[in-house]
Amino acid sequence: MEYASKDIRNILVAGHAGCGKTTLIEALLYTSGATERMGRVEDGTTASDFDPEEVRRKASLNSSVVPVEYQGVKYNMIDAPGLFDFETGACEGVAAAESVLICVSGRSGVTVGAEKAYRLAVKNNRARMVFVSKMDLENADYFKILEQLKIEFGPTICPCVVPSRLDDGTVAYINLFSQKAFKYESGKQIQIELPDIGHRFEGLIQAMNEAIAETDEALMEKFFEGENFTTEEIVSGMATGVRTGQITPVFCGSAVNQQALDMLLYNMKELLPAADTASVVGEDDKGEPVEVACDADAPTCAYVFKTVADPFVGKLSFVKVLGGKLTSTSNVVNARTGQPERLGKMLTVCGKKQTDAAAIPAGDIGAVAKLTTAKTGDTLCDPARVVKLAAPVYPIASYRMAVRVAKKGDEGKVSGALTRLMEEDPAIGFTVDPETKQQIISGLGTQHLEVAVTKLKNKFGVEVTLEVPRIPYRESIRKKCKAQGRHKKQTGGHGQFGDVWVEFEPWDCEELVFEEKVFGGSVPKNFFPAVEKGLRQASQHGVLAGYPVVGMKATLLDGSYHPVDSSEMAFIMAAKLAYKAAVPEAGPVLLEPVGTLKAHVPADNTGDIMGEVTKRRGRVLGMTPDEDGQQIVEAEVPMAEMQDFTTFLRQLTQGRGWFTFDFVRYEQLPQMLEGKVIEQAKALGNMAEDDA
Repeated sequence: MEYASKDIRNILVAGHAGCGKTTLIEALLYTSGATERMGRVEDGTTASDFDPEEVRRKASLNSSVVPVEYQGVKYNMIDAPGLFDFETGACEGVAAAESVLICVSGRSGVTVGAEKAYRLAVKNNRARMVFVSKMDLENADYFKILEQLKIEFGPTICPCVVPSRLDDGTVAYINLFSQKAFKYESGKQIQIELPDIGHRFEGLIQAMNEAIAETDEALMEKFFEGENFTTEEIVSGMATGVRTGQITPVFCGSAVNQQALDMLLYNMKELLPAADTASVVGEDDKGEPVEVACDADAPTCAYVFKTVADPFVGKLSFVKVLGGKLTSTSNVVNARTGQPERLGKMLTVCGKKQTDAAAIPAGDIGAVAKLTTAKTGDTLCDPARVVKLAAPVYPIASYRMAVRVAKKGDEGKVSGALTRLMEEDPAIGFTVDPETKQQIISGLGTQHLEVAVTKLKNKFGVEVTLEVPRIPYRESIRKKCKAQGRHKKQTGGHGQFGDVWVEFEPWDCEELVFEEKVFGGSVPKNFFPAVEKGLRQASQHGVLAGYPVVGMKATLLDGSYHPVDSSEMAFIMAAKLAYKAAVPEAGPVLLEPVGTLKAHVPADNTGDIMGEVTKRRGRVLGMTPDEDGQQIVEAEVPMAEMQDFTTFLRQLTQGRGWFTFDFVRYEQLPQMLEGKVIEQAKALGNMAEDDA
């Protein structure tokens, strides 16, 4: 069935891991009559957790779209993973949603995941609603959670449904709009007498009326005159407040036992903005701003907010249609590439279940099969109105590991498979380190990369293991030293003869600096390039641990040649011999890479971070506030000390903190650590020989 945009609600369901998001969506599906029995996360039978790895881990790892159709309204519920390693799902989903439903567990209260969901909604200017789940559990404390919500999110918090435990232990739900109470038996609503919750009741009504009064001048006047609002005025005032961001309504219930879900569904329809209210601002092909309103008669415009790479089915692109209608015959171009995009089948997706659709109308979410060039963040639009929308912003992948293939010769396959995987999960990064030649994969944490490795094996048949990346050390010298390099070989016929004196000294440079000061033609000019070549080749391998040598100048001072036996090769060899003789006497040292750390952490954690930086041989440079109300601790830290920093920061800040780390320069490695690095280099040299 095709819905008008006014009857569509696109809602991102976000919150902490384990707060009941997937169960809530499953319960709403069941309540709407779409399923005959409710799936369970524990059994791996829910509609939105269908990936084999999600079933195994009993947690959402990818965002998934589950449409719930109820009383003439289509709710496109986007289930976002709560685990911080899979935050990409929420970043993708918020681009396609007009509202964010923040799920809070009645047992554990307002946790970091709820804070992040709220901040994501505010940052993206999305309407917000809170659902406190698991209210039928004995230790659930709604009013304590309400206080937490007010402390964390401020005066926008407004309770709309509150629970009250009856004498027989069942939970009644009081609807503050209608001031009626209900209990639930097997998911069926039964109206009961209003339970006595004492002075709290009047306080809740007063707070709600105040919040509603602030949304409209006429309501404010009525409020000050002491008149009661009608239920219609309450609902319309509340809807206005939600859509402007002035009010964050709080509902509650139990997903597992289908309690108060009918009230949630009704109020999502009444209070949350419909798809037809959404408009986005993009750029036209000249870079000028252009507004795209959700209009069924406008030129086609659709945003790709998620991609699934399936080696069997092919690529599946999830789209939100912002204007017009998308069909398999639509003439569209990709605003990023400027090229026409051939559209495959249109699909309506409910978890893993795909149904063919004739079209995806304005305001709705669907999927398109086998788009060849489109990737997440692309806009597909009518050639008559090309609009490029901003690409989504993802969390920074700061956890790096090196990839080691299980089978020799699979290195090429790894980069191909990872490219496909990165289409699906843009938070994964992949590079080949030019220094160490290792393939480096980066992600948001250990779980993120574990799942990526599992997908590589199960989806693309490439088996890899992960190991700590090697550090690209350098070597240098501290003092001036001069040595002779003499290469002489006589083997019948032409021999080989080259003889040079070279002086080596420390120099402020990245690569070897070569100079010649030869007098009287003791080394002919035509052999100077050969001497330089020999020295450059030799300096690629330091004498301590075999790392490239930097910060060195080599000056050719003198030498001798043979008119017949001297050759370029002979002088290359002579230069290498001079290098080998001089550098061990020139005070060789190891240099380590140092980077700038910018750690974004809550103010309470700044002292701990500074202490940790010092422990890791770093230097704190200063502190500044960031735009999200956290502090940025800036420091310089050796790269070798940063491998497990992602895990440390997450544990310290409970997932609130994040960081960037960028290489700045090389510094001398403390002498006490040289022995360990040299040992590691020898071991790696042996491994390389074994691999060869």
